[in-house]
Formats: sequence, C-alpha cells, structure tokens
Amino acid sequence: MMPINWILSFFLFICIFIMFMMMNFYIFSYKNNSYKKNNFNNNNNKILIWKW
Repeated sequence: MMPINWILSFFLFICIFIMFMMMNFYIFSYKNNSYKKNNFNNNNNKILIWKW
C-alpha cells in the first residue's frame, strides 16, 4: 500500500496540471478571439498560438 503522502502529492499534482490546462485553453481561446476581431486574413487565423 502506498503511503498517504504519495497519494496526496499525486492528487495535488493532477489538480495543478488540470488547472494549468484549463488556463492554457482559456488564454488560447482569448487570443484566438482577439485575432478574429482584428479582421486578420484567413491565413493568419489558422496559426495556433500556444504558451509552450
């Protein structure tokens, strides 16, 4: 059986990872919407901008 601190640290790591993925998704969607509002042409709208 695993010690309780391993289970807690693993759970904490998963929570932080999920929060990071959610923030990355929201930042990406915000940048994508701001580029669409600036009336860029279609080629520039296809460029994906990621933080990493």
